[in-house]
Amino acid sequence: MRVKDTLHLGKTEFPMRGNLPKREPEWQAQWEENHVYERRQKLNEAKPTFMLHDGPPFANGNIHLGHALNKVSKDIIVRYKSMHGFRAPYVPGWDTHGLPIEQQLAKQGVDRKTMDPIEYRKLCYDFAMNEVEKQKTGFKRLGVAGDWDHPYITLQPEFEAEEVRVFGKMAEKGYIYKGKKPVYWSPSSESTLAEAEIEYHDIKSPSIYVAFKVIDGKGVLDTDTSLIIWTTTPWTIPANLAISVNPRFDYSVIVVDGKKYVIATERLAEATAALGFENYETLKHVAGKDLEYITTKHPLYDRESVVILGGHVTLDDGTGLVHTAPGHGADDFNVGQKYHLPIYSVVDAQGNMNENAPGFEGVFYDDANKLVTTALEKSGALLKLSFFTHSYPHDWRTKKPVIFRATTQWFASIDTFRDQILAQIKQVKFTPEWGQTRLYNMIRDRGDWVISRQRAWGLPLPIFYAENGDAIITPETTNHVADLFEKYGSIVWYERSAKELLPEGFTHPGSPNGEFTKEKDILDVWFDSGSSHQAVMAQRPELSFPADLYLEGSDQYRGWFNSSLITSMAVTGQAPYRQIVSQGFVLDNKGHKMSKSLGNVIDPNDIFRQLGAEIIRLWVASTDTSSDVAVSMDILKQVSESYRKIRNTMRFMLANVTDFDVKNDSLEFDQLREVDQYVLVRLNEVVSKSLAAYDQFDFTTALKLVNSFLVNDLSAFYLDFAKDVVYIDAENDPERRAMQTVIYQCLVAVTKLLTPVLPHTAEEVWQYLSEPEDYVQLAEMPEVQKYVSQDTLLAQWSQFMAFRDDVHRALEVARNDKVIGKSLEAAITVYPNEQLHNLLSMLNADLAQLLIVSKLTISTDEAPKDATSFGDFAITVEHAPGEVCDRCRKTLTDVGSDADLPNLCANCAKIVRAEFPQVLTEGFDVKKA
Repeated sequence: MRVKDTLHLGKTEFPMRGNLPKREPEWQAQWEENHVYERRQKLNEAKPTFMLHDGPPFANGNIHLGHALNKVSKDIIVRYKSMHGFRAPYVPGWDTHGLPIEQQLAKQGVDRKTMDPIEYRKLCYDFAMNEVEKQKTGFKRLGVAGDWDHPYITLQPEFEAEEVRVFGKMAEKGYIYKGKKPVYWSPSSESTLAEAEIEYHDIKSPSIYVAFKVIDGKGVLDTDTSLIIWTTTPWTIPANLAISVNPRFDYSVIVVDGKKYVIATERLAEATAALGFENYETLKHVAGKDLEYITTKHPLYDRESVVILGGHVTLDDGTGLVHTAPGHGADDFNVGQKYHLPIYSVVDAQGNMNENAPGFEGVFYDDANKLVTTALEKSGALLKLSFFTHSYPHDWRTKKPVIFRATTQWFASIDTFRDQILAQIKQVKFTPEWGQTRLYNMIRDRGDWVISRQRAWGLPLPIFYAENGDAIITPETTNHVADLFEKYGSIVWYERSAKELLPEGFTHPGSPNGEFTKEKDILDVWFDSGSSHQAVMAQRPELSFPADLYLEGSDQYRGWFNSSLITSMAVTGQAPYRQIVSQGFVLDNKGHKMSKSLGNVIDPNDIFRQLGAEIIRLWVASTDTSSDVAVSMDILKQVSESYRKIRNTMRFMLANVTDFDVKNDSLEFDQLREVDQYVLVRLNEVVSKSLAAYDQFDFTTALKLVNSFLVNDLSAFYLDFAKDVVYIDAENDPERRAMQTVIYQCLVAVTKLLTPVLPHTAEEVWQYLSEPEDYVQLAEMPEVQKYVSQDTLLAQWSQFMAFRDDVHRALEVARNDKVIGKSLEAAITVYPNEQLHNLLSMLNADLAQLLIVSKLTISTDEAPKDATSFGDFAITVEHAPGEVCDRCRKTLTDVGSDADLPNLCANCAKIVRAEFPQVLTEGFDVKKA
């Protein structure tokens, strides 16, 4: 027998390497086969509910790290809630209508304009469902638990039916109307866009100053005077009907080279400099309000442009006189309505100039800029042309510029219940807190929501038209359409005539011949996802409305958070969520947004193959996601190293409880040594704070707490000296069993706390524990305990840990001075101050053992000059006297005190005599290590 064979060295079959790419799919298959998600739901049936409503990702393309950030965050929360007293089902969803799918089909050579709409929609349906399955595979590979066999999908008949009912209720309350006004129009998509579908990019635009000559100055201006406007969209000049001035501003009439011009007084310096008016004279000042109804000549056409008053005119740029084209700007439209100006649009759906712009017909609007500028120059109205780069709205799908274009559309108005929405926002909790202000301001300032789209793949607007053109939206018709959609799907809208879609025997005074037509436009896709609170949360029996939490990217303040709030308030009078958590975007390590075109995208599938999903999950949990998040393969490899440390610590703990029988060997708290009690109290503190962090959806803090406990309290302290007890002491020694009791309890608690973040690893650890649940996901989170004298224990032992740090510094000095090598070669003498003396005297512990030295002396003498000083106390380190025990490796003076075991100390000799008596006759095999 070797000396080593008398030690109780830790052994475990728990592998050092996780082999995550291979093992994770095996665990996932096992969970699915054993219905672990369903069993968890069964366990939670009678518990209070926690409803996280999944914002549906768009079904287009493989999952990316933004998806992973979102889904893992939700999974952490749902797993935690499910293990902590709540019924928290997770129903994943998908957004499946809209332009991106049409674009993908177009790339494949499909021309929707030449196809039968029924066949085209079937192609869109098949494409969307294929993308759903593709993304579902990716999300499940992340280890996200949920009802994957019964997701909600916006193209499902039951979803479409509820969306129609939401629309019908809004129409019944008078919130839906048809009107002509300027909206964001994407020539590249040939459709209107919602504000949520707009993003901004820099473009180079022309900047022109144009003179409008006065025709009738109303006794205020002479007819030889011109009003100067400034614009960056020359193509809209043909649509000009007016010039807006601010009634509160002062305007100057100046003369330059014998010509008179009008410019806002506070813009004179900047405007004249831009125009090159070096020597001008101010003739007089005119109040803005006095310029109203002055008429000027349009610089290109034989018509008038009237001067009107508008509060939207600012002094930020230009001349203080604003070119006004009611058909091509929101402010222009609003002020034009006050003056009953016609809504005059000069471009068609493709962005080409139409018959309302004589001389420019058929020219793409951007190309018309140059032609219009040339025409203005010929007419003598162009005063200055230059170019500048500025931020401009773009279609977020095609990445091409959009324009404001007046078209006839369907709108949802929130004017009558805006105040109620704003009041509800104040009742919602936001993380980060600034989210409340952001959403509040968006709702406060937003105009009417354009809900119609001129596309094919979406939910048809359930509107009919009578023979006289009257729109028909009644509870009777919308409910009937909803019932048809629920039974057949929205494809029925295209399969049947208008009359066949209306209730049997339906009549309308506007259709004396009983003929009807149906709307061709579809609903905005934000209306789809924005109706999910009714189509999903209010309909699924396992769910409930409103949701406790919506968690999405910060872009959803203008998207899903916004549209859901409006539709919910419109039909139910309350917000669809009690709390919103928003996250930043995923960036590369240089701070750039990840994009395929930039080549900086990291495919989650590559991470699955190389590192495993646990590394993505650990990255999510260890990152502050409230703002933008940087990620790279180097960052993920660092996370992988953190994972390795967690795994190895758990493995070490498992190895040291292999011979520990929980039922028979566990000790009660009051049977433990003080140091063991201290570690359990520290564990309890970590449990309490971690649960509180999880409750706040702050899993970064929860993970830090657990990780710090593993690294500092256990690995660097308790487990470090545990080897001198668990390895050395007799198998059933109370001190050994005490430490195993603590290690086991720490293992169970930490495994549970890590389950939401690292479910695969936690499940693997769980199989080596003697707990009643066959899967850790079916266990409950650890409970916070109330220990007697826990505050005193924490205070005393926290002071000891600070003292221990000082001892380590003194040992390091001695090591550098070649006094000792390993710490067990050291004998230390402490020259304490009164406070430290009281502490060390009070602690009921083998302090030398805890400090991993062979001898510890507390001296009341004055410290020698060569002692290492720590303010008002000091420590000396010497090489311990005696010999090294072959078994415990301490340097002790009683080595050899047992003649039969000359290489062992008295304690080790006693243990060997009792547990391995054969050594006394056979001796140790000194040839083997």
